[in-house]
Amino acid sequence: MEQRAAEQPPRIRARVPARGRAEAARGRHPADADGAQRVPAAPAPGSDSRGDTGPAARTHAVAAPPPAAAVRKPQRHSVRAQVLAALRDSLLSGELAPGAVYSAPALAESFGVSPTPVREAMQQLAVEGAVEVVPNRGFRVAERTPRDLAELAEVRAMLEIPAVLRLARALPPERWEELRPSAAATVTAAGHGDCVAYAEADRAFHRALLALTGNRQLTLVADDLHRRAGRPCGGATAGVADLLADAADHMALLDALAAQDPALAERILRDHLTSARLPH
Repeated sequence: MEQRAAEQPPRIRARVPARGRAEAARGRHPADADGAQRVPAAPAPGSDSRGDTGPAARTHAVAAPPPAAAVRKPQRHSVRAQVLAALRDSLLSGELAPGAVYSAPALAESFGVSPTPVREAMQQLAVEGAVEVVPNRGFRVAERTPRDLAELAEVRAMLEIPAVLRLARALPPERWEELRPSAAATVTAAGHGDCVAYAEADRAFHRALLALTGNRQLTLVADDLHRRAGRPCGGATAGVADLLADAADHMALLDALAAQDPALAERILRDHLTSARLPH
């Protein structure tokens, strides 16, 4: 069988601290214990961790590690959490391609860590529905169909809209001003055209909104649905106009709630949740 030409590996934004690089140079992996090290993100489709090229079929191709590029220093302390964050960013940006299979050893080699935290992070992503386990091969990035996204948007609307409307009838106008900084953060991220950063700020706003209910389980379930509804941006950045339009929904929603206009608030939130502009 002829092999396909090797694909250009994505440049995933990540870095490993000097200590981690020094250990890797001596043939050692940085410790998997908690520590402030930054991991490179994931490989691109092409080969497995042994360097053997896989069959041409997409479901059997295993990714090879890409070169690393520098990014902001993470605030997370656990290696597993850093790996998980890097993988989530790569899923959102599209650097981890839907339908492609990635092996934990190949990812671990790219990250400069042992396979254990990578497998743990991938298992968490499998629980969230972002990847699927491929026995003896690794993990395949899930592909969201239009129906999947429509169903997730419908469930989110069922949870979030009634909760926000109850808050609209119970909270005084000044309480909504507490969410202005969170909404402003989405506008700032949108202004930079960074889809990954916007997705993080968007989720933070919706968490803060639902946290006002005082129902922790509602907030956790809605946040999980929000994450599941994410889909690749098609690159590290998205159109600024689209991002700003979506961020404007947050400001408009707060204006309607502060004006004690629940009908307008419901209309804005429903349109926002079902919008096809962005990967909500």
